[in-house]
Amino acid sequence: MTELRAGGLDEPHPSRFSVDEPTYDDCMAAHRLAVAAGQGGYIDPFSRLFVMTAPQLAERPCCEQRCRHCPWIV
Repeated sequence: MTELRAGGLDEPHPSRFSVDEPTYDDCMAAHRLAVAAGQGGYIDPFSRLFVMTAPQLAERPCCEQRCRHCPWIV
């Protein structure tokens, strides 16, 4: 199995979700709360779509669907 990207469980890859995004801070807060609660995902506070957390995604191989919190990409 491929190794996880350094920091992949804590921060999204900038090509997937950049700190320059206006929604970054709120979405990352939702991600941190979901991870702390042991949840597999959270509802994006802006799009209202379900977003999987990095630990949840780390339990499976990369699906190449450009997930926001994918821990596998380099």
